[in-house]
Amino acid sequence: MKNILIILSVGLVCMVPAITPTIVQARDTVPMATFDAPKTFANLAEKLSPAVVNISSTQKAEIIDDAIPEFPQFPPGSPFEDFFEEFMGKPGQGGVNPSPALPPSSLGSGFVIDAEKGYIVTNNHVIRDAEEVRVTFTDDTTLKAKIIGRDEKVDLAVLQVETKKKLTAVSFGDSSVMRVGDWILAIGNPFGLGGTVTAGIISARQRDINSGPYDDYLQTDASINRGNSGGPMFNLKGEIIGINTAIFSPSGGSVGIGFAIPSDLAKPIINQLIEYGRTRRGWLGVRIQTVTDEIAESLGLNKARGALVASVTEGGPAEATKLKAGDIITEFAGKTIDEMRTLPRTVAETPIDKETTLKYWRDGKEHTAKVTIGELEKAEDEGLLETANGDSVTRGKDTEIDAVGMSLTELNNALRESFDIPKDVTGVLITEVDPRGEAASKGLDSGDVIVEFNQQSVNDPKAVQTLIEKAKKTKRSSILLLVNREGDVRFVALRLDNEQKEDKKAE
Repeated sequence: MKNILIILSVGLVCMVPAITPTIVQARDTVPMATFDAPKTFANLAEKLSPAVVNISSTQKAEIIDDAIPEFPQFPPGSPFEDFFEEFMGKPGQGGVNPSPALPPSSLGSGFVIDAEKGYIVTNNHVIRDAEEVRVTFTDDTTLKAKIIGRDEKVDLAVLQVETKKKLTAVSFGDSSVMRVGDWILAIGNPFGLGGTVTAGIISARQRDINSGPYDDYLQTDASINRGNSGGPMFNLKGEIIGINTAIFSPSGGSVGIGFAIPSDLAKPIINQLIEYGRTRRGWLGVRIQTVTDEIAESLGLNKARGALVASVTEGGPAEATKLKAGDIITEFAGKTIDEMRTLPRTVAETPIDKETTLKYWRDGKEHTAKVTIGELEKAEDEGLLETANGDSVTRGKDTEIDAVGMSLTELNNALRESFDIPKDVTGVLITEVDPRGEAASKGLDSGDVIVEFNQQSVNDPKAVQTLIEKAKKTKRSSILLLVNREGDVRFVALRLDNEQKEDKKAE
């Protein structure tokens, strides 16, 4: 995500002269398109701007211990001792050494959602690590704000101010009805200049910019700059349908690609932060991955859809339903799961302790199960979601599987110790991968352990070779492996039809 810049607090303004466009006369034979565009945004901007605020935050000052050489040591009673204490101060007592660093400030935007209680919404990154948060309104009134709650996964935070001043609040609209091409208005405080209004359209929906597990951004061509973070995106009814959060920019300035958190995703999180001071997301207790065409074919599914279960967390809700690795979740809580990333958000928005229904694909047919939803944050606190990571291990050679370009060996105690493989992990070890082969193209590497072959446990490399040859004879175009990489379990589908296609060309 190196090209995605989270909007920060400061920046430079470049004044570029406008260029008068060339006006081309349309032919009489071509009908002119009519646009449902407002003549002006002035009335809307005037009404909404008082609800938009500037947010500045200061972080705790760091103590720089090496700014000046250490306090020199002198014999007791030495006149030099009094001199240095007077002009430099004793260490830790406010002298020059050590000296506090200047506290940095962060500028962003926010908006009032409750005028009576003083609730304000912004991005979490605007107030991250803040020692003090201040909110400045359009009339230049500045108030200290209290952080009510924050959510790093979706980058939201809720603040609260106490004042007798009459505040202006704005309300949320329905982001799901927004279409590509709809007009929007963005209001914020870029560069600390004060309230700034820009207009544009929805350029795209459901954008995934790899910033978190619940990415579902609205994309706009309205100018979004540094300092717009946390500012609202309005529809033409004056309702909030997005919260401006990030920009795509090689240079750091706006290039007409901005991203906003949809209001439908933000509202439940904001309500939880206000009610509990933290999020309370639903949790199913599975690790999932994308269903590719090869995986769908190997499991007898008519097309690539749903979310493939790579592993089931011990003690999690899914384990109680007898869900297992290799199942494909196709429906959850009555909502069809067309693609993997739909499931995490759907589960997260399901109330905790609620019993709901899910459908999954196993053994060539669809099954139904009941599951009671757990709490994600509780599972994180208990360490149930931790996964292992590590470096690649030394390669070796044993049984060569030419059809997919890899070599396998049987696990033993020496290999387990050498490759740091726990005793409870069973299967065959990949010792070498041909960089030009199918296994390498799907990300397999030496040190990976093949746990299952087409959903059958395997412990013998020769058995894997036999099963692959059998699959080729029955004209199977792919095989499905369950692979364990240092505790991270996932399914990998390997194609077998490459060699067959080359034979046909040769004929």
